Amino acid sequence: MTPYFVGAHVSASGGVQNAPLNAAAIGANAFALFTKNQRRWQAKPLEENTIQAFKANCAELKLKPEQILPHDSYLINLGHPEPEALEKSRQAFLDEIQRCEQLGLVYLNFHPGSHLRKVSESECLATIADSINWALAQTESVIAVIENTAGQGSNLGYSFEQLAEIIDQVEDKRRVGVCIDTCHMFAAGYDIRTQQSCAEVFEQFASIVGFEYLKGMHLNDSKGALNSCLDRHHSLGQGEIGLEVFQFIMQDDRFRGIPLILETIDETIWADEVQLLRQFAQS
Repeated sequence: MTPYFVGAHVSASGGVQNAPLNAAAIGANAFALFTKNQRRWQAKPLEENTIQAFKANCAELKLKPEQILPHDSYLINLGHPEPEALEKSRQAFLDEIQRCEQLGLVYLNFHPGSHLRKVSESECLATIADSINWALAQTESVIAVIENTAGQGSNLGYSFEQLAEIIDQVEDKRRVGVCIDTCHMFAAGYDIRTQQSCAEVFEQFASIVGFEYLKGMHLNDSKGALNSCLDRHHSLGQGEIGLEVFQFIMQDDRFRGIPLILETIDETIWADEVQLLRQFAQS
């Protein structure tokens, strides 16, 4: 049976080749990383020796591309209502996909975008889909993985319906997917505090989006309350969500074979959290 791939968003300080080593240090068999500084537009190209070292470390640790969920820069807004800023975001997004291709990765996780209260939601969602189509047309294989948001400000992608609306307008359905963040989901109003409510929410996801599009998850508790629209992560079991949803995920075969990534706030206990999730899978 396909295993559960559990890890965290680890540091790539000193070079992306260090990320798989940092994942192994916490007992992970999955990880997320930034392939460049996430708070800058520009980055120097990946050097060949860095690429080869990354691939060698992944191979040595038996970490396949399907176990790795790279994340793009936080600056990118693929739904930007202004042409010049949109073009800047699209070029940066294309560069991120190309970096993933160089590293032999198959996913790129990203926040969909914001309308900045200058255009309608549907217009912004269409722009996001156009941006994805534009980037995919110039690349070969990486799957664009849309992350649900908490609904802060003018950020879109906080509802299953919005995710589905983007996917519906993406031309190559084989190269688009979704990453569900539990904190964002809860903050956006999806109650996942009990086994029953988890079953109901993920049934909604199955019918509106479809599990065939689920390519990864971010497993985070939430400092904010239900429907608060606050993107404030917490350690597992220490926030407003509790542990039930994480037990649910680790005991449901639909979540096997995709990266399940911690972005919790205390990296000193990541190894314990990875172990806790594995214990849920065995109970």
